[in-house]
Amino acid sequence: QIQLVESGGGLVQVGGSLRLSCRVSGRVINNYVMAWFRQTPGKDRTRIANVYGSSGSKHYADSVRGRFTISSDNANNMVYLQMNNLKLEDTAVYYCAARRLSTPADSYNFWGQGTQVTVAS
Repeated sequence: QIQLVESGGGLVQVGGSLRLSCRVSGRVINNYVMAWFRQTPGKDRTRIANVYGSSGSKHYADSVRGRFTISSDNANNMVYLQMNNLKLEDTAVYYCAARRLSTPADSYNFWGQGTQVTVAS
């Protein structure tokens, strides 16, 4: 089993930056697709970025493209989300997630506990 633990959330001003970290244990990232999701009250969890552990290929939601960067450190089994130029609407609980390369897209079945990001004006 893979275990995921997020850290790095907090309170930040509009226009500021935060970096979220996801520590991965139990398996190596190379065999997984790693992703960041976020969720606000009353709404579904939404994938905002993912990275393929084997190839490094990255994909972003339109809402964060150009502002957020996902990266992975396969040697240390870490995944990061660098968030720049934060907006009020980025306020959410952010989750690290993983799925095996062999499972269907968006069938993420491993999740961290979440970390709150609050953007204030």
